[in-house]
Amino acid sequence: MKPNPLVQTRKVGALTIHAIQAGGQRLDGGAMFGVVPKPLWERRIVADERNRIQLGMRCLVIEHPAGVILIDTGAGNKEDQKFKDIYGIENEGANGRTSLEDGWAEVGMTPDDIAVVINTHLHFDHAGGNTYRDESGEIAVSFPKARYIVKRGEYDFATHPNERTSASYFERNFMPVVKAHNFEFVSREKEIVKGVRVVPTPGHTPFHQSVLIESASERAFFLADMLPTHAHLPLPWIMGYDVEPLVTLETKRRILRQAEDEDWLLIFEHDAEIPWGRVEHDGKGYRLRAED
Repeated sequence: MKPNPLVQTRKVGALTIHAIQAGGQRLDGGAMFGVVPKPLWERRIVADERNRIQLGMRCLVIEHPAGVILIDTGAGNKEDQKFKDIYGIENEGANGRTSLEDGWAEVGMTPDDIAVVINTHLHFDHAGGNTYRDESGEIAVSFPKARYIVKRGEYDFATHPNERTSASYFERNFMPVVKAHNFEFVSREKEIVKGVRVVPTPGHTPFHQSVLIESASERAFFLADMLPTHAHLPLPWIMGYDVEPLVTLETKRRILRQAEDEDWLLIFEHDAEIPWGRVEHDGKGYRLRAED
């Protein structure tokens, strides 16, 4: 069952943001929580009969004076039913569209409206919608008028996978963008447009990045796979998918401390139910703060 609702909208300062649920995904709970025992993590997210937990694939649209910005693109439309069953992907929309495309329609946009696409990293559930398979079966760039942003190191990591990482990276999700000269590579923290900044958050992959949004003294932070759901707020609750889990630990410690100190709105990409929230430390660990 896909998470709902499809679109949730709010303000960050003067900017309007739309969280579009680009489909549902079910992954093994043990893999999602690494060394955390099942009796602990299942108190927060219940597993199905295949030990999978319900996740979302939340993408973020920012209405910005410099042009519309999209952060991550979901799984796209290029994979077969066997693949979708293995990873529990449900992202079919109406009339042959994907859930992400239905989201565009709901907020009154089309792919041609997107000026910038930011990829936090190039795993298939974050970059699959970078490209699409058209009616003739050919693969094309989904947002032909946009410049795509990704870390140079992430691209190099994706194009030189090993036995452990190859299942997550599909060249069909990013090579057409490279060939169209639409990729812009960054190597460190960088402001993409005024108030929208990519921030290195390594651990899940060595070159993973998150996105800081600042406007009118308010800040929001799109976490991506640095911290996929609110259930991953405890520092040691780290995915088995992370290639550098001890680096993830230090990244989480740094980011969550700053998020609490500066009252950031944290945006969860994979949480099926909770799109965002603010954190507090209760003396034992981080938790979501009750909203006023």
